[in-house]
Amino acid sequence: MKSYTLLKHSLVFLLAGLIASADVIETKDGARLVGTVAGINGGKITLKTSYAGDIEVDQAEVVSLSMEDALAIRLDDGTTLEGSIAPTGDGEVAVEGVAGSVTTPVTGVAATWAPGDIDPAVKALQRKWAYEAAVDITGKSGNSDNFGTAIALGAVLEGSEDRLAFYAIYDQQESEGVTSADQFRAGVDYTNSFRGDLSWYVRNEAGFDYIKDIDFFNVAGAGLGYQVIDKDKQKLTLRGGLSFRYETYSDVFTEDLQSGGLDFGLRHSYEWETVKMRNSLTFVPAFEDFADFRATHDTHVEMPLKANDWRIRFGISNDYRSEPPGGLKEMDTTWYTRLVLSWD
Repeated sequence: MKSYTLLKHSLVFLLAGLIASADVIETKDGARLVGTVAGINGGKITLKTSYAGDIEVDQAEVVSLSMEDALAIRLDDGTTLEGSIAPTGDGEVAVEGVAGSVTTPVTGVAATWAPGDIDPAVKALQRKWAYEAAVDITGKSGNSDNFGTAIALGAVLEGSEDRLAFYAIYDQQESEGVTSADQFRAGVDYTNSFRGDLSWYVRNEAGFDYIKDIDFFNVAGAGLGYQVIDKDKQKLTLRGGLSFRYETYSDVFTEDLQSGGLDFGLRHSYEWETVKMRNSLTFVPAFEDFADFRATHDTHVEMPLKANDWRIRFGISNDYRSEPPGGLKEMDTTWYTRLVLSWD
């Protein structure tokens, strides 16, 4: 009996200790949230809980904050120290550090992060690489034989003010032993946001399209961009500038193309909770003849699979040349379903 009583009291003290060591947030409307503060940044406090997952609380609505574990803390006046946070009343907290205590309003805590890590404000300015590889393979045998494959690779180096993207796509299709698509394109695109919504860009894309008798093509462009929409879930950027287009053809009766021109583009993105949509459009008319132009378009939606790094992508792309060589059709349209692997 004594052993049972001792065990019960031990459990009570253990639970009391666990509750005491939890972080506590109290808001203006009287709510009391218990969990573990994952971080403070951008006026938001992220609280990890066992009962509701991660909760994001507006820092301006908090009247009391208690954090037991020592963190690196930056105040809004730029002071950085390491310590814990305890409430002092009247919407203020005391940051208890090794060198002493500093009192500040709850809103005066600009950011927190794990000791030894990097300040989120500094991390946001750092460039970071992201990569992706995608493949789709289709086949059919029996009354008809069809086989097709497409491979795409991409790498993006992105910072707070600029973005450098590399990409390469190869598409090959066969139907009844006849090649219906055999094309490759690779490119680089750099954007620098030099003032608010304004940016400048340079881009270059090269490749071949043997079905259209194009042995080699290259399109280079440079100009200015303007971000019409810049929201968390939606972005829209318009581009305009100059271009140079070069194409060589296997058809000996078609003269190779070398022409300067204009360069117009559109980039749009929209995100739902788990689904993302991307739209892109380019239009490159020649100075010598504005009726001679090339236009490309791609729209796709993608959604995550159970594995965090894998996604499925459904899309349509169009490549239109107003004056194709050898009397070929102007428009090529490709529908695709693509398996995508992404990693940092």
